[in-house]
Amino acid sequence: MTKLTAETLGKFKEQLLAANALREDGFRVKITVHMGTCGIASGAREVVNTLLEEMAAAAGKDILLATSGCMGLCSREPLVTVECIGQEPIKYQYMDSEKIRLVFREHVLNGKVQTSLVLARGAEICA
Repeated sequence: MTKLTAETLGKFKEQLLAANALREDGFRVKITVHMGTCGIASGAREVVNTLLEEMAAAAGKDILLATSGCMGLCSREPLVTVECIGQEPIKYQYMDSEKIRLVFREHVLNGKVQTSLVLARGAEICA
């Protein structure tokens, strides 16, 4: 087994970031479901499953679904971040199947942010 070096890890990080980056010729939208223990306990798996259904129905090849750990806002779980190319990230709170379908259909597919469900825009907390 080869020893890992800081240089090797740096190259791996660059490759991973490039593969997941939003760009004109690749992914147009990245949806991240925050799945720490608190998120899972609050229903994040259901949110992921619903998103997979919606993505399959929309046949969108330019949408990336990702998961991450805890965001540190356990009382607002499940949390979902939607990043559209050229726009600030939107963080949605208290997601469930019905709400994530609305966010997917209206925000991801039609560009209409669902303001009533937004926790934060970019670095700005809204709620």
